[in-house]
Formats: sequence, structure tokens, C-alpha cells
Amino acid sequence: MADESRELPRGTETILIVDDQETIWDFLIEALQELGYSVLLAENGLDAVEIYRCNPHEIDLVLLDMIMPKMGGHKTFSQIREIDPHAKILLSSGYVSEEEVKDLLAQGAAGFLPKPHRLPLMAREFRRILDA
Repeated sequence: MADESRELPRGTETILIVDDQETIWDFLIEALQELGYSVLLAENGLDAVEIYRCNPHEIDLVLLDMIMPKMGGHKTFSQIREIDPHAKILLSSGYVSEEEVKDLLAQGAAGFLPKPHRLPLMAREFRRILDA
């Protein structure tokens, strides 16, 4: 069987992963780098906002976990959007309410990916958002 990552959509953009789970980072960083992306990591919302602020126009997509310590996804989304009203932010969670997701989608979030992450779905969703 062929290596499935070779058949997935690839890219060279920079992705900021915002997640507090180390097992998720390890999987995402390796998988995304394998697909050609540059990856930045924030362990919580406060770090994500600071990284975004310090890298203006260099982050092409934010993969934002909704439930994290220090600052949750909703507030993180709002603060990144204050820095860059056109920031492409893809929401992610295993445990968030449908209302909260709908609220952020209405505010301009690019989409929602449920956890656990499935690489083929994620790769296609990244390209859909980045190529829009």
C-alpha cells in the first residue's frame, strides 16, 4: 500500500497550532512538517496571542483548540482577530458546545475540526481554507 501522506494535499505555509495536549502537538507537528508546512506551537491562548503578535503576516493559519488553561479558544480567537481581522482560524475540539462553535463560525472562523484529528480530513481542510 502506498504511503498515504504522499497522496494528501501539501503546502508550504506556516501553521500556528494552539493546543495544551503534548500528544496532539507531537502528532500534528510531525504530520504537518511531513506535508511541507512550517509549524509554530502555542501551549495556551496567551502564548498564541503573543506568538501571533510577534509574527505579523507570517502565520497563514491558526489551528485553535477551544478548551485550554490560561485563556480559552473563544477569547484567544477574539484577541487574534483584534491583531489581524483577516486571520484564518480553524477551530478544533473534542468537547466544545455546538453553540460556541456556531458563534465563532458566525464571527468568521474558517471551520471546525473535531478531535481526534484525522490527517486526511485535516490536510484537505487546511488547503480549502488556505486556497480560499
